Amino acid sequence: MSQGSIEAIRSALGAGTLIPYLGPSVLALTGDDCPVPTSADQLVARLTAKASVPHKIRNNLSAAAQFIENFKHRKTVAKAMAEAFDPKVPPTVLHRFFAAQPKLPLLVHAWYDDLPQQALAGRPSWGIVQGVSQSEHFGNWVHYLRPDGTRVDAGAAATSAAEGMPPAVAPVEAANWATLLYQPLGSVRPAANFLVSDTDYVEVLTEIDIQTPIPEPVQNIRRGRHFLFLGCRFANQLERTFARQIMKRSSDKHWAVLPDEPTRNEARFLVEQNIERIAIPLDKFIGDLVQPREATANGAWMAAQH
Repeated sequence: MSQGSIEAIRSALGAGTLIPYLGPSVLALTGDDCPVPTSADQLVARLTAKASVPHKIRNNLSAAAQFIENFKHRKTVAKAMAEAFDPKVPPTVLHRFFAAQPKLPLLVHAWYDDLPQQALAGRPSWGIVQGVSQSEHFGNWVHYLRPDGTRVDAGAAATSAAEGMPPAVAPVEAANWATLLYQPLGSVRPAANFLVSDTDYVEVLTEIDIQTPIPEPVQNIRRGRHFLFLGCRFANQLERTFARQIMKRSSDKHWAVLPDEPTRNEARFLVEQNIERIAIPLDKFIGDLVQPREATANGAWMAAQH
């Protein structure tokens, strides 16, 4: 990684024009004994350990979840997901570092753990918007939640939806939060919302090209801003589609920390979206991003170490 890249990322973060986009591999920073799944492979192993699934789909997370949903009921899937991510895991250095930034308009978290919520707990004026399953919340794409877990009155959104507007329109309170935590796949807390089965994804993907499931504040905040992908891969179509649609109409320059050699599809995606690959381990990247002399000045790095 060039010094120019790290300076550009740091500058954008300080200016509030950088949007961190966190994937499941961020959990690797918690150590080798993380009690919650840190990948789709680990998660599907947890689900199939609790329910019999045909061998040919045992390693396919969305297909396995769909099979369980079809033959055991949606509640069985939701319960297994909640159990998989129930163990409390403290936020990592990375989560605490971003949560300490003075200007953080949007943080995207594309996994099911609650580490970002914990890290943001002491921050003023913030809230959560989570993707929700149509199977459980028909007619809603997202729920807006305050830090204490209470749901923001969806009256404004419901009214707009009834008039033919997208149901992702934000209530006024949510639109005014200084920091928005966007969890497009849901999260174990505060309300155990999960997008995980084939049906969940088909519903979203049917509309995502016209941006209907993307929350209105996310669409507004991303304009002209840069994305920094951490702990993410773009190896399958689902991962690429979510990333592409969430970053739509943003700036023309982004970064991704990808220590492993990208697949051919990933490499093509990086070029297509003008995402610069940073080919170093995530922990080294964080160390390079947060220089000790600067961290001492704002206290963010020192706070993250404790």
